[in-house]
Amino acid sequence: MKIGLMVNGLQIDAYYSDHEIQNVHIPLLQQIAKRHALTPHRRTLVFLSAPPGTGKSTLTAFWETLSRQDPDLPDIQTLPMDGFHHYNAWLDAHNLRPFKGAPETFDVDKLAANLRQIRDGDGDWPQYSRQKHDPVESAIRVTAPVVIVEGNWLLLDDDKWRALGEFCDFSLFISAPAAALRERLVQRKRAGGLSQADAEAFYLRTDGPNVERVLCHSRPADLTLQMTAEGEYVFA
Repeated sequence: MKIGLMVNGLQIDAYYSDHEIQNVHIPLLQQIAKRHALTPHRRTLVFLSAPPGTGKSTLTAFWETLSRQDPDLPDIQTLPMDGFHHYNAWLDAHNLRPFKGAPETFDVDKLAANLRQIRDGDGDWPQYSRQKHDPVESAIRVTAPVVIVEGNWLLLDDDKWRALGEFCDFSLFISAPAAALRERLVQRKRAGGLSQADAEAFYLRTDGPNVERVLCHSRPADLTLQMTAEGEYVFA
């Protein structure tokens, strides 16, 4: 099935087989709907954690579309975690800009405050600008009964990140072969204009350590998907 999706401000075409939709994505959304039905009078917060290269943004945009097409599913809104990067001025002051995307480059206290706000009512959410390369505050208005917060570090087995668990009603994780992620991430940088050598160097400096850290140092989720080398999703 080919479907047009808006991802990070860009219109893209995504492909999911009917078998995968009926046997993975719809059952997963039905599980989320059951969890929401337990507390229908307040917002349900779902954490989706996964390493870079697993297609989180495209996948959650697809889930939003499926939720709008099925009257038995609550509306879903995706909230990317990238808006909680520290500003470049802070990263420069702490010599962390070359490692942007690592857990240390995020403002976890700010993320906790926003999660508390949207759990208790409607609120605003920052969004990362790929033009400014900095967050834009209050870029997203949060109104849906179910939100999926997606990012690399939401299940990181670290005291500061573990504390976010008080806001999580249901957690998801996507695992994938490390070699397949390396190929996808290097190709992503090539598509962005880097040479093969520069793309490989970026992977070794930034994406590679992040992939290893997410895959090896995340806490167990309520439900885990496996992304195959071909880019399909199955229940683990």
